[in-house]
Amino acid sequence: MTARDFIRAQTTVAAAPLVPEIALHLATEITPIWQATEAFLAAHGVEPPFWAFAWPGGQALARALLDAPETVRGLRVLDFAAGCGIAAIAAAMAGAARVEAAEIDPIAAEAVRLNAALNGVAVESLAQDVVGQPARWDVILAGDVCYEAPMTAHILPWLRAMAAAGVRVLLADPGRAYLPREGLAPLSRHAVPTSLELEDRTLREVTIARLLP
Repeated sequence: MTARDFIRAQTTVAAAPLVPEIALHLATEITPIWQATEAFLAAHGVEPPFWAFAWPGGQALARALLDAPETVRGLRVLDFAAGCGIAAIAAAMAGAARVEAAEIDPIAAEAVRLNAALNGVAVESLAQDVVGQPARWDVILAGDVCYEAPMTAHILPWLRAMAAAGVRVLLADPGRAYLPREGLAPLSRHAVPTSLELEDRTLREVTIARLLP
C-alpha cells in the first residue's frame, strides 16, 4: 500500500470547524487511524498520524490568512511542520507567490499534496527537516509547534534566526507548555472548536504572534 492509498483509506474529505472553505483528508476518529498507523509504521517507519487532524494552531493561521490575504499576497511562504497543510493551502488561496510546506513525515508530505489538489492550489510539499536552511521566504507559518521540549529546542533558535534575517515568523499557539514566554508580539486571538479525543477541552484559544529575533 502506498502512502497515498493509506491516506485515502483512513480518512474522509471534510472541513475543519474554523475554516469551512478548505477541504481536507481528515480522520473522523483518533483510535482507528492511530492503530492503523502503528501497523503501517512497522512496515514503513512512519511518524504518528498528526497529519490526519486539523490542529488548532493551523486552523487559526488559515482563518487569519483568508480573512487578511494581504498578509501573504505576492510573498514567498513556508508552512513549517505543516501537518495536514491547512495553513499552506490558505496561503495559496490568499494569493501567495510561492508556498512551500515542510514536514519530516513523508506521509504528512503526501497528505499535503492530496489536500492541496483537493483545493486546486499549488503547494510544494517538502518531506525534509528544513531547520538550518538559509532564509528564502518572506513569511514562515508555524502552527502548534511548541508541544514538546526537544521539538521546541530544535526549532526555536532557527525560527528566531529567520526573524533576525527579516522573515516574518507567525507562531500560532493554543497554550502549549513549551511556548517561549518572551520575544513574542501578539497579533490576534482565535477561539477554535476542538474534539475531546484530541484535546482536554472543546474550545482552544489560539494566539497568533510574531516571533521576534
